[in-house]
Amino acid sequence: MSNRRLSSHLDEIAWIAKLADLKEDHYRNSLLLGAILELLLEKGLLTAQELAAKIHALEAADQSVLPTGNGNRHRH
Repeated sequence: MSNRRLSSHLDEIAWIAKLADLKEDHYRNSLLLGAILELLLEKGLLTAQELAAKIHALEAADQSVLPTGNGNRHRH
């Protein structure tokens, strides 16, 4: 196997490892965010309706600044 091909395979493995790390980070951040939201809701510091309204407002603001090309974002 040539050095170039070996290097390509090693680069691919490195990218796969980085993706796995990102997935783990995403999971941990989602868990943390979920816990914080649950605590805020349980303590009555915000309501589910307020949270939903804020999510919709942020999504609308986000959509207004993003380019509208095909495949730039998926819709929920």
